[in-house]
Amino acid sequence: MSTELSYTVEEVSQLLKVSKLTIYDLVKKGDLPVFRVGRQMRIDAKDLENYIQTTKTNRSKVVPSPMAQPSHVAPKFSAIVISGQDLVLDVLGKHVEKNSAYQALRSYTGSLNSLISMYNGDVDIVSLHLFDGDSDEYNLPYVKKILVGQPYIVLNLISRQAGLYVQRGNPLNIQSWMDMKRKQVKLVNREKGSGARILLDEQLRINDISAQSIDGYHHIETSHLSVASAVSTGAANVGVGIEKAAKIVGIDFIPLITERYDLVILKTDENKQLIQNVKDILSSEPFQTEINSLGDYNLSQMGQIMHETF
Repeated sequence: MSTELSYTVEEVSQLLKVSKLTIYDLVKKGDLPVFRVGRQMRIDAKDLENYIQTTKTNRSKVVPSPMAQPSHVAPKFSAIVISGQDLVLDVLGKHVEKNSAYQALRSYTGSLNSLISMYNGDVDIVSLHLFDGDSDEYNLPYVKKILVGQPYIVLNLISRQAGLYVQRGNPLNIQSWMDMKRKQVKLVNREKGSGARILLDEQLRINDISAQSIDGYHHIETSHLSVASAVSTGAANVGVGIEKAAKIVGIDFIPLITERYDLVILKTDENKQLIQNVKDILSSEPFQTEINSLGDYNLSQMGQIMHETF
């Protein structure tokens, strides 16, 4: 049995002290070979060492001998990066790999930061749930401002309920955004750039509530589940998130808004086939059945074009 050392993408990013998106970019360009163990993508230690040697200044390219080539190196493929945090994106990635020539790399980054990464050319599919308080609209105000000068298509994935996590039984009787003003309220927040953080900040702005007056505003967690868990343990008594996480953790949920969760793909010559593949997947019965089985998602607009530039 082979005992060759290999690393996950996250481990390589830590070793090289770069972001995971940088490693994904190297994989997409073919500079760093990968193989898979189940759904996990791994990088052989020999391939990582070879990459390091080839990129050293004044160092000629190091090519391993045929005998040194690992037997598990996958054939060439077109890798894409899907950015966002919801479980439905993992399901989408699985269907993309099953029904096309692409392999899906996952970046678990918040909506706004994902959109900025797309503008910078680092990701291929971005998921968004960004609320704009001035227009009372989701996603398009941000896409139009950030993807200036770039053609794109926005497809609906799902809709879902967003609102407030509260402790079981809702002992403080929290019912609305205005309850954030109450001195007893202790918040657990999300990181900057996440859709939940933007939803909260926009609601505070339009309701004229000072963020600095809220106890716990600077207490940051980086996922819906971690926010819900903080409420469950009593580290906070309110947080912003989606219904599914509340059910998983076992706390109460106050629904306040239906948010639209969309996909954005740039319209380039290279992406024509990708866009068609994603459209086909979103309209397929197997994909919709699998998403519907997860619960708490509204699929009524799935696959609809919400906006498209020409």
